[in-house]
Amino acid sequence: MTLPPIREWWNDLSDEARLGVFEHAPHVGEVAREEIREITGAVVGMAETLTDDDLDYARSETEKGA
Repeated sequence: MTLPPIREWWNDLSDEARLGVFEHAPHVGEVAREEIREITGAVVGMAETLTDDDLDYARSETEKGA
């Protein structure tokens, strides 16, 4: 299982899922996993982790929206 690139799903995540990403980092929280599955059709396992680059992207996108 490989997590799809964050640019493919981050902007479509709910606020709850985004918060879960930061709370569980570098792991992907349950709500985010389910939403990523729905958005991308990918199989997203419980052991998926985000890279530092993924987290930097998420932070920068969050700051843009603030």
